[in-house]
Amino acid sequence: MAEDFSLSWNLETLNKAYKQGYMCGVMGSDPSKRPMMTEVVLAAWEAGWEDGKEVVFEEAAASSRMAS
Repeated sequence: MAEDFSLSWNLETLNKAYKQGYMCGVMGSDPSKRPMMTEVVLAAWEAGWEDGKEVVFEEAAASSRMAS
């Protein structure tokens, strides 16, 4: 698998950043405290963070519907 070192990212790096962002989103971390990353890797982290927050939001909405 070819890597472009000039961009300083690869698929593994993007997956790791997404997973870290996802966990931060699920835990409710402040997105402004994200780690320093290149633009592409940061986009993967932010996508993970947004997906994690969405999961928490959906679970909270489902819980409140069930409690009603």
